[in-house]
Amino acid sequence: MNKKIQLRDLGSKDYKSTWEYQEDLFKDIVDLKIKNRREELDLETPNYLLFVEHPHVYTLGKSGDLENLLLNEKQLEAKGATFYKINRGGDITYHGPGQIVGYPILDLENFFTDIHKYLRFLEESIILTLEEYGLKCGRSEGETGVWLDVGTPFARKICALGVRASRWVTMHGFALNVNVDLGYFDNIIPCGIRGKGVTSLQVELGVEKVDETEVKGKIVKHMTQLFEAEFV
Repeated sequence: MNKKIQLRDLGSKDYKSTWEYQEDLFKDIVDLKIKNRREELDLETPNYLLFVEHPHVYTLGKSGDLENLLLNEKQLEAKGATFYKINRGGDITYHGPGQIVGYPILDLENFFTDIHKYLRFLEESIILTLEEYGLKCGRSEGETGVWLDVGTPFARKICALGVRASRWVTMHGFALNVNVDLGYFDNIIPCGIRGKGVTSLQVELGVEKVDETEVKGKIVKHMTQLFEAEFV
């Protein structure tokens, strides 16, 4: 059982190449697990957490509705944005500069075999991080992610979640709005949820810019505690 998680900050990287990189890491872990089982080996499987910032891109989950994208191809091009239909859960979301995207590629058999618990732990790592900035956040029943003012007309999402798992190996992950341009969310129905807003840490704190490196450090700290992991 390997509880070490390799932390890799990719900086700014386009969505397609990052997706392919995720797929490669994911496949390597799955293949190793199959080999272990077939040959009765006990080789340790690795775990990763990728941090990345994407250029403007909209992604639609496998069960998502394309009508939740409110732009056509020419309008996407005019906004300097790309679009991908991908193999994670969830509906449509936006990634862009000023947003911390985290892709945990974990063999959950190194930690626990419970996808529901995994999602809750990802949410909790963000909730605890935002509490350090004085924000009271929580979950909205039936909707993944992290929200402010849940249960009120002012409910707004600050972090989206969407994952894929196979053979207890995960990919995709979370997107935390830190200094992101929220105007790009006007071009979609975020996560397919109507009537609820989207916000960012920068907006909620009323500051010019939030230190994203500091935020990443807090996320890692809370994931370390929740997953009882060691980041290397």
